[in-house]
Amino acid sequence: MHWKSRLIHPQAETPQGFQSLATPTYRGSTVIFPSTAAVRDDWRQSEHGYTYGLYGTPTALELAARISELEGARHTFLVPGGQAAIALIYFSFCGAGSHVLLPATAYGPNRELAEGLLRRLGVEVERYDPLIGAGITGLIRANTALIWCESPGSVTMEVQDLPAIVAAAHASQVPVALDNTYAAGVFLDAFALGVDVAMQALTKYVGGHSDLLLGSVSAGTEAAYERIGDAWRQLGMAVSPDDCALALRGLQTLGVRLERLERSTLEVARWLAGRPEVERVLHPALPSCPGHAFWKRDFTGSASVFSIVFHPHYTPERVNAFVDALKLFRLGYSWGGVASLAMVYPTLNRLGREHRGRIVRLNVGLEEPADLIADLEAAFDAGVLTAD
Repeated sequence: MHWKSRLIHPQAETPQGFQSLATPTYRGSTVIFPSTAAVRDDWRQSEHGYTYGLYGTPTALELAARISELEGARHTFLVPGGQAAIALIYFSFCGAGSHVLLPATAYGPNRELAEGLLRRLGVEVERYDPLIGAGITGLIRANTALIWCESPGSVTMEVQDLPAIVAAAHASQVPVALDNTYAAGVFLDAFALGVDVAMQALTKYVGGHSDLLLGSVSAGTEAAYERIGDAWRQLGMAVSPDDCALALRGLQTLGVRLERLERSTLEVARWLAGRPEVERVLHPALPSCPGHAFWKRDFTGSASVFSIVFHPHYTPERVNAFVDALKLFRLGYSWGGVASLAMVYPTLNRLGREHRGRIVRLNVGLEEPADLIADLEAAFDAGVLTAD
């Protein structure tokens, strides 16, 4: 062959038998078939072999298999982020004319999707009180296609009575989806509680270093597996093998990180509970958090994110000034990484629970708890929280 052709069809060989502790990162779109008889186009690569890179390289399939193993799922699908996971679940179970129940405390972009694109496509999403429990039976309609749960809820951290909601849903043959990001898929056994589909933003605890965007959707039943897989194929939600490699690396330290984060976060939360400026600490492991009894019953641990509510006599401007006075807690969205974060929510609306302008969400990272407490104490002592 001409040397230019050899660049595409090399004859060089490398020694076989290399073994490493690191999972190889396989990049590729085209899959080579040995013969025309072997050609197929099927997303079920775990059963039928590789067909196209869109459905995952070996790196992606290993990550999916390991998430399934952790969660006890039938199968896990990988998507480009947590919001993509939410969208995939909607498109798998809903169509024009469908009715969906969504907790009022759900992740903000989930609500935005419900009120935007889904509404335009004829899907009605009704918000419900996350503490409704078995009372959700009264909200289920003949056209209810899906019930969402998110426990704890976003920002205000309400822990839901999942077994009661699942029982009510299944009595009406309605599937239940759970955003299980807070528990990292390990502190809450979603499928043991009867949930049909569980999702995670792997961006958070699995990634663990604030440097990737990735999501997972895990099916607990064969029926859910087929419905999600068909939608996943049509939506073309491909993921980067490089991001999957980072997530696989993150899994190796997930256990030690979660252990440290839980311990540090509880230390900081309990200290804040003793501050006179703080009306309430919303941490699932503390009795002051709504649904704490359900957390004790259903969860095996707590994570790094929680919120504090300041007393009503502090204006939103004062609360903002307090957050601006923090040094180690950086101002930013997301959570689950190694750095501590703070975020204010001046327009938060929670079905009769008025927290607007005085709730701050904290994510505790891997810094020493004493340093984080000193940072908070310095912000309290800065004089910016004088009551108006």
